Amino acid sequence: MTQIDETARTELEAAVFRRLVAHLRGRTDVQNIDLMNLAGFCRNCLSNWMKEEADARGLPLSKDESREQVYGMPYEEWKAKHQKEASAEQQAAYSARNPGH
Repeated sequence: MTQIDETARTELEAAVFRRLVAHLRGRTDVQNIDLMNLAGFCRNCLSNWMKEEADARGLPLSKDESREQVYGMPYEEWKAKHQKEASAEQQAAYSARNPGH
């Protein structure tokens, strides 16, 4: 395998993350519960991980700011525009995969 220096690796990872976020912003039809049921993470997870990493580095980033970074708009606005009520089947699948959550 080709050796990639640490800076280039970090830049590649950052570019991939930006593409993932852009993809999710464009796929407003895919609900967070769908992502959780299929992949075990969702947009909120990404924003929480961003907040946790900022906190670990002593960087000022609020929960609302981290969510806006992922959603591309304030979270409450995204929910009002795009979030649908989860079906009974979606909720059951989520509960089965995430007991106690």
